[in-house]
Amino acid sequence: MSAAAVHDRVREFVLDSLLLGDADRMPADDDSLLESGVIDSTGILELIEFLEEAFGVHVADDETVPGNLDGINRVVAYVARKQS
Repeated sequence: MSAAAVHDRVREFVLDSLLLGDADRMPADDDSLLESGVIDSTGILELIEFLEEAFGVHVADDETVPGNLDGINRVVAYVARKQS
């Protein structure tokens, strides 16, 4: 899957599942999802489940760090690394 397609799917997940369709709260791609209040500990678990189901990647416990999961661009880069 292309990086653009992964990006679109991740943004769609954030909007639909975490923001419940509230586009006004959609953060910029480089913004922290934690700091912007978009995601909490439960949301991180939902994000991990989404990534594993949508992209066929396994998110190991030691990979659940902000550098991988705290921002749309970080998530897209993480998925690209896992798929290569």
